[in-house]
Amino acid sequence: VVAIFVDIKVFPQYIYVPDGRNAGYIEYIHVCVARNVVEDIANLGLNSTFVSIVDNTALGEDVKQRLQNRNVNTDYMKSIENGMGTWLAVFDHNGELAGSISHRPNLMPIYSILEENGDAIIENSDSVVAEIDMDEEIVEKVVYLCQKHNKKLFGVVSNMNIAIERKDLLKQFDCLICNQLESSILFSGDSQFNSLIVTLGEAGSLYVKNNGESGFCQARQIEVKDTTGAGDAFCAGTSAGLTYGKSMLEAMKIGSHLASSVIASCENVCPCFLQDKFDI
Repeated sequence: VVAIFVDIKVFPQYIYVPDGRNAGYIEYIHVCVARNVVEDIANLGLNSTFVSIVDNTALGEDVKQRLQNRNVNTDYMKSIENGMGTWLAVFDHNGELAGSISHRPNLMPIYSILEENGDAIIENSDSVVAEIDMDEEIVEKVVYLCQKHNKKLFGVVSNMNIAIERKDLLKQFDCLICNQLESSILFSGDSQFNSLIVTLGEAGSLYVKNNGESGFCQARQIEVKDTTGAGDAFCAGTSAGLTYGKSMLEAMKIGSHLASSVIASCENVCPCFLQDKFDI
């Protein structure tokens, strides 16, 4: 459950000059945390449904078509004017981010989708993954529907500035998945949670539950090509594992496997796996 973003990545052909003109090339990439997660879940051979909004343009249709090609159910993706966000990123000649600007769309049409079809969507699901940085009304609606239909709810972060305003809702999620920096910001003070998984990059990942239980999962050692989308793949694999009865560590190992498959390629989602690869 979230809005779609399209990344516009700009790369210089030569040494990047911040205050000068730079020749280079531009890439358009279909992204956003939850969009990546839903495609990763579909690539595990699992049924997945995406609740979102897209532009009523050829680009919006292209986003929907790619998901449909991955067997993602897009029946609850509404096409509207200015329905997608944009992240413009400029990289320097070393591949480091030199600057970025993000445009976030009005997400409230998602609330309308949930009002009209939320019961059917959630009732027919095994679990739900939602970004916790949407409008409060949308997050509250998702929480309410999951509790009503007794479905597990997993939370993931894409915009920290908005997510920190949702602290009151964190304890309603069965499990929250974030990186080390996000966890230090989200859980400063008296924040509460049921279970938390923190990714530590090449150091691995760890989990802690509100009953004091904790554990650590070693990262898979592979050659790194591009880390884009690795966290999203980890979230997809871990959420899928927890949905279908895996222990916390077993689920995190699935997430680590998916993340490593993304890191080892130039894609921002994992490849397709045989349905019984992870016994889920």
